[in-house]
Amino acid sequence: MNIVSFGGGTNSSAMIIGLYQRNIPIDLIVFSDTGGEKPHTYEFIKTLNSWLADKGLPEVTVVKAVHTLEYYCLKYEEFPSVVYGAGHCAVRHKIAPQEKFCNNDQQCKAVWSIGEKVNKYVGYDAGEQRRIDKNKEKHDADKKYKHHFPLIEWGWTREECIAAIEGAGLPLPGKSSCFFCPNNRKEEIVKLWKNHPDLFDRCVAMEHNARTTKRDGTPSSIIGLGRTWTWEQYRKEYEHNEQWKADHFVLPGFEESTGGCCCGNPCGCSED
Repeated sequence: MNIVSFGGGTNSSAMIIGLYQRNIPIDLIVFSDTGGEKPHTYEFIKTLNSWLADKGLPEVTVVKAVHTLEYYCLKYEEFPSVVYGAGHCAVRHKIAPQEKFCNNDQQCKAVWSIGEKVNKYVGYDAGEQRRIDKNKEKHDADKKYKHHFPLIEWGWTREECIAAIEGAGLPLPGKSSCFFCPNNRKEEIVKLWKNHPDLFDRCVAMEHNARTTKRDGTPSSIIGLGRTWTWEQYRKEYEHNEQWKADHFVLPGFEESTGGCCCGNPCGCSED
């Protein structure tokens, strides 16, 4: 039995296309939904499902933890664990839901019942060998799954993955992550509040709700989703800077002069 661990992004999407092109059977495609994926990821899954159905492949099976990651953050007054240098987010909301689903899947149980392993395909590209090396002993000792990394076997880098998706007639899926992920770049934060202000407001609510003190009551260096800075404050500073630029816009060739100008404007011309 062949299972694809689908992350919702470029690599795993390209991997599915590559498996199809090489006539490698796909029995199950599993995606763990944290409940806070970015809107474009949900839209891409719909598009991908249409492509899969057209090719006679199984559609994406979406699995979830009992509660969303956002729920846990709000309930325990904390930020996503990656802020603190931990990986609980992935374990609880990405790995565990897939494991639970497969443990109860009849196809998987049938394979394990005869002492064989389920083939699990993971989309690490040719530039991510270190991720395989890091977990090699763990994968080798896995009694339930035989791990495969086809993108590395094919020598597919990020560029090849993008080309495969475009060649299949699919749009690029975009970055897969939670909309409140602390690892979002600043340009992604700007895009979020401009395109999805309701989701950005939920990020701000998470920042307001989270404790910013350590267990001993002393102040923590972690004060927001930006770790040492808040997304809310970043937005205020960004908008302030944008307004300043608008207020101080100068046409090319009309630089300001320190003493003003005879015409009453800071254009830099002078009286003959």
